[in-house]
Amino acid sequence: MSYKQDSPPNFGHGVLKYFSMDKEYMNLNHGSFGTPPNAVQEAVAELNKEIEVNPDFFIRKKLYPGLRKVRAQLAKFLNVKTTEVVFALNTSSGVDLVLRNSEWEEGDVIFTLSTTYGSVSNEIDYLSHVPPYPTKSVLELTFPNTRRDEIIQKFREHIRSNPARPGKKRIAMIDSITSTPAVYFPWKEMVAICKEEGVLSVVDAAHAIGQEVNLNLSEAAPDFWVSNCHKWLFAKRSCAVVYIPERNQHFIKSAVPTSFAYSHPKNRAASNFDFAAQFEWNGTLDHSAFLTIPEALEFREWLGGEEKINAYCRDLAFRGGKLVADILGTRILDPVGDLTLNMVNVELPIPPSVPFNKEVMDYIADELFSRHTYTMSFYHNGAWWTRFSAQVWNELSDFEKAGKIWLKVCKKAVEVFGK
Repeated sequence: MSYKQDSPPNFGHGVLKYFSMDKEYMNLNHGSFGTPPNAVQEAVAELNKEIEVNPDFFIRKKLYPGLRKVRAQLAKFLNVKTTEVVFALNTSSGVDLVLRNSEWEEGDVIFTLSTTYGSVSNEIDYLSHVPPYPTKSVLELTFPNTRRDEIIQKFREHIRSNPARPGKKRIAMIDSITSTPAVYFPWKEMVAICKEEGVLSVVDAAHAIGQEVNLNLSEAAPDFWVSNCHKWLFAKRSCAVVYIPERNQHFIKSAVPTSFAYSHPKNRAASNFDFAAQFEWNGTLDHSAFLTIPEALEFREWLGGEEKINAYCRDLAFRGGKLVADILGTRILDPVGDLTLNMVNVELPIPPSVPFNKEVMDYIADELFSRHTYTMSFYHNGAWWTRFSAQVWNELSDFEKAGKIWLKVCKKAVEVFGK
């Protein structure tokens, strides 16, 4: 890759040359869809050329060894066995894989949080609305009036409020870093509580890989863990990694969709069943996002590695959030900083009288796009907020500029929609 001829740049606007974003666009919303560097896009293009030269040969002879090589690299990154790592298209699909493989019975309980991501929450709603009707139990959490130790305490109390019943299962959906508001949860402590209480843990870690450093899933030992590689790891969208430890692979009876490699659970021991193989061919799809993850990891290493990248991004998010709050005359959600990694939430000067609905959201989005930027806005705990993602190409001046833009947009929104 051509970037290797260069010395790694200082973080900030000098990094933008290695990405293909519009020069006028100020990207402060990396957390939604991710942004692969040029090196990854070039690798994808070259790979697709190679595939189309002879699709049969590539898919039948090169695809599977390539996928296994990438799985081994990710397994090392997460400190788990290669046999415990498989791929999914995104985190929602990975969570769906776990929940749909569970054999539900009346009286089973699915614990979730009020901050659980919408599609995951809806999936649990769906399961609770069809026979045999497992119960959805929601822990309400509001910020900024809930601190890290309180999350742990409330989670333990919530689990114990629905005690185990003979022959019934309990599964907890745990966020590692929530989407809106963006909150870094004490997920390892929550997983430990699940073990103490005999509850299976499913960690929605959509924002974790590439943002949370020193991930050691063997040590944290969640029962299931899923993260998007296309968000913070710089991979091509869409691709996710799913950690299914060997001790729990018997729960997963089939990949979704069911693969040619499927084997009835009763026959697996006798047939030398390859658990991960059933996730390698689930119908025809574009595997280039998975196969070019090594290019994303190599680019990150060239930039300086995980510690350096995330130290910069976290510091910038915290300082940038405070700067925007000063401009808007509001506050950040987490003034202490123990619930913040690379995304920061800033309250918007929009009164509750402005309705939080599609019309207002579309209006705000159009106003932001017309000014060549965008950050997610959401309503939480009686107030309007926006979420900023800090990335290696951002500088404090981006937050200052965005704060001034938001000040104008909020004023216009209040004039148009205020009551």
